[in-house]
Amino acid sequence: MQSVEDKILTSLKKSGRGIAFTPVRFAHYGSASAVQKAIERLNEAGQIIRVARGVYCYPKIETELGLGVIYPTFDEIALCLANRDRTLIAPAGAYAVNKLGLSTQVPMNAVYVTNGEGRKVEIRNGRSIIFKHAAPKTFAFESSFAQLVFIALKEIGKENLSQEQIATLKQILKQQPRISEMDLKLMPAWVKKLITELYE
Repeated sequence: MQSVEDKILTSLKKSGRGIAFTPVRFAHYGSASAVQKAIERLNEAGQIIRVARGVYCYPKIETELGLGVIYPTFDEIALCLANRDRTLIAPAGAYAVNKLGLSTQVPMNAVYVTNGEGRKVEIRNGRSIIFKHAAPKTFAFESSFAQLVFIALKEIGKENLSQEQIATLKQILKQQPRISEMDLKLMPAWVKKLITELYE
């Protein structure tokens, strides 16, 4: 009979390296305490790596270029926590602007809006993931792309949006499904007007 530890490791091997997870993923293998202890033992043995409080990964190892462990992305870690807590999240702040493609600057920390509680999660190398509570309207969008456009443009602000960013946004809009009228209605008047004009 396999131990909880062996069951977890077998499951991870089947899923493949690079996967990020929380202990909740293996709740069906035993009690919360048994699962947590098994994960702690796997972590101590170097089979898995703790990447944030409550989040682990079955590490992908890059050998050709000598990069070593490939850690989960901000999005993968944030999504793990959101799934565990059964909350909705979306990129926010400068991170959303970068994700949309309107900035080449990659923030040291990733910010997300959530319908859950606001908090800060420390990850490796002094970086953090910050969750900020947002109004329900932020999560009313049909399209995650429309939601990202809304959040990113709101972060930049009407007065700070450059002609270069507007030109880039026009190209981005061409590459994505057209934003619906329903989603446009959720946006500030100036954002709706801008997007409508860029579609013409």
